Amino acid sequence: MKAASRPIKLLIVDDHPVVRAGLSSMLAMHGEIEVMDAVATCADALRRIGQEAPDIILLDLRMPGMDGVAFLELPAETRKKARVIVLTSYERDEEIYRAVQAGAQGYLTKDASEDEMVSAILRVHEGRRVIPPHIAARLADRLMRSTLTAREIEILKILAEGLTNRQIGKRLSISENTVRNHVKSLLDKLEVADRTEAATIAIRRGIIQMDQ
Repeated sequence: MKAASRPIKLLIVDDHPVVRAGLSSMLAMHGEIEVMDAVATCADALRRIGQEAPDIILLDLRMPGMDGVAFLELPAETRKKARVIVLTSYERDEEIYRAVQAGAQGYLTKDASEDEMVSAILRVHEGRRVIPPHIAARLADRLMRSTLTAREIEILKILAEGLTNRQIGKRLSISENTVRNHVKSLLDKLEVADRTEAATIAIRRGIIQMDQ
């Protein structure tokens, strides 16, 4: 892997101060990387990009306000076509899928080693995609599964609260029969036998997040 002709301008976006400081300090020791800034929110990132274009953005997924996936879904011109590596504590299938579908060129977890992180930055800067094998396997599995509709995800989240079909229908102003059809469809797509298993699988995969 050849070194870049000039330092790679890196923008770190993470809402945890300790993570920002640690990554900045660690990566600044590598001559091929220039940490141009480390900011706490996607809004701050957009303002910083307006001042200076980065080559690579190291992006956390879960942040207050605009999250990482929403940032990735913005037009590429908004981030001056910088390539994005997602760096997160989470390995939930749906979050991996959404981030890659939205345009992330790399996906690393925060327990990645320094060498892995530097290698990923260099490779993504060369135009390559960096996804660890175990995450790539899960992504392939996710791509083979049928995609839930927005309405099915909405019903799934309410279902996870323990509501009946009638209660779900009342909340969404749709008939109980319509809810029943949606529930049957999402059970089939998730390949599960009952509502409890559907909720458990959905939370584990990151399809729904009950803390939001």
